[in-house]
Amino acid sequence: MLDTEFKLYNRISHEDCVAGLNGLEPNSVDLVFADPPFNIGYEYDEYDDRLERDQYLEWSTNWMQAVYNALKKDGTFWLAIGDEYAAELKLAAQEIGFHPRSWVIWYYTFGVNCKNKYSRSHAHLFYLVKDPKQFTFLGEDLENRIPSARQLVYNDKRANPKGRLPDDTWIISPSDAVGDLHADDQQTWTLRPQDLESRFQSDEDTWYFPRVAGTFKERAGFHGCQMPEQLLGRIIRNCSRENELVVDPFAGSGTTLAVAKKLGRKYLGFELSEDYVKASRERLKKISVGDQLDGSAEPTMSAPGTWAKKSARAQNRTNIHQEEAAAETPLRLTLAGLKEAFLAAHQGYSVDRLLLDPDLNAAFHESCRQAGLFGDPQTWNLLLLRLRRDGELQEVPCPRRTDMSWPEIDTILSGCEISLQTLLVETQTNHLTEIMSDPELLQRFNDRARLLSPGATTFKYRWAAVMLSRQTGIAHKRASILAAAYDDSIERRLSAPEKLDDSLISKLPECSGLFLIAADEPLYCGETLNLKLRVESLDRKALAVLVGVAENNLSIRVMPQTPELFGELAWQNYLASRFQTKWNLNN
Repeated sequence: MLDTEFKLYNRISHEDCVAGLNGLEPNSVDLVFADPPFNIGYEYDEYDDRLERDQYLEWSTNWMQAVYNALKKDGTFWLAIGDEYAAELKLAAQEIGFHPRSWVIWYYTFGVNCKNKYSRSHAHLFYLVKDPKQFTFLGEDLENRIPSARQLVYNDKRANPKGRLPDDTWIISPSDAVGDLHADDQQTWTLRPQDLESRFQSDEDTWYFPRVAGTFKERAGFHGCQMPEQLLGRIIRNCSRENELVVDPFAGSGTTLAVAKKLGRKYLGFELSEDYVKASRERLKKISVGDQLDGSAEPTMSAPGTWAKKSARAQNRTNIHQEEAAAETPLRLTLAGLKEAFLAAHQGYSVDRLLLDPDLNAAFHESCRQAGLFGDPQTWNLLLLRLRRDGELQEVPCPRRTDMSWPEIDTILSGCEISLQTLLVETQTNHLTEIMSDPELLQRFNDRARLLSPGATTFKYRWAAVMLSRQTGIAHKRASILAAAYDDSIERRLSAPEKLDDSLISKLPECSGLFLIAADEPLYCGETLNLKLRVESLDRKALAVLVGVAENNLSIRVMPQTPELFGELAWQNYLASRFQTKWNLNN
């Protein structure tokens, strides 16, 4: 399931969009943004942009039909097109079955200069849906709303605090340009309609987004008709939800996919040019979910505005709020992506199982990489634990339990506990989760446990450590009862110290009991279902090297007992506390 999903999504495919779209499962796509060749003689890398009119319309109908088939019933289709074929393609889309919601005008600077007619400074954006009664439009989300004229111009307190939807004439500034257009260091443009009393109204149908020119930092450097990220951001935020699938049939420089990735959506693009595909893949590798969109963002209602005159103190407060809001968005998107990665990888198991099972953890990390999440495996593991701590995973069903009994792990418990305790001491940590979340520390734990008590799987060592850690807390309370009863007699009950060697081990009884290993000081105590088998399974040479003592200096005391009468580890916890052993967990 996980591999299949990643083969389908979060990639750019080097193929014709009609074949690619027809290869998708019908009704599987949430949002399509298409910026096809305009058929006006522009030189694209792999597209013939000089088709005969009828050929162009037939080709356009074919790929739009493929879009229609791929979209979900509540899916949305945005089409960017120039003047020459705007009306024809709108009618063709309607004949296929699309319903128009808005005809948006994108007004941009750096338009095409013309000698014998007015210069081109706009394009058409058709907002179409499959079902006029069922579609995604997140108009109530504050990040999709902008301040009204009362707020922008007059600072009128009677204005609707929720602001208003943008108009259908779009004006958004570039991220960098030549000239003295910047009003301040916050990249707020004086010439935005939101900043002028005389302007396109913010709920109309003409949008101003400057084209991505060669002087802009936003430009990817290889595609002649690159869309501004802020324009695509408005469309994707309004017409899709996080983790939904956004498709671009003409991916080009990969801007649609880059914006979808930054906004926490799944993405898929088709592109005929091998050069563009290669460059787009490199571009996508360099960005993470939650990264800021390139270009100057317009003011929205999700953060306090900068449009009204304020005192210096009020302005500073606003800037702080905006910085906090900007910082929260990447984290929120990353956490949402982590939750989806957990859903994709956990196979019905718990967070603990996913962190400790090498295969599940690798699948989780691959899911995070495919989703473009910022961070590394340790970061993702820690944030997953944060999600669990904050109750964000409570509704995720985890019906599969990890069934591992104490008898199954009896022979490796000493090796696991000593390995874990030495790591906790060396790293100066006090909780198992810090080791569980760090792949390097987990590997060190496994290497030590395997040396001390060989023969088990990687997961078995790790899960035994979790069982030990959990049970130690419970056993500690019961140990106080044993202390009250046996403190006066425990020395007599334990056998006299004897050298720990093969001769002694051969004489140990094969029964349940307790043992205490020491050198110049008490080192470790354990309880076991089989004294001989447990002590025999512990590699004495590896133990001596790890804890820094001479092997021939090791001694042991034993005491046959039935530990399970008091619950697992109760006697062991009591002995560890009584003799202050160095390498038991509770000490």
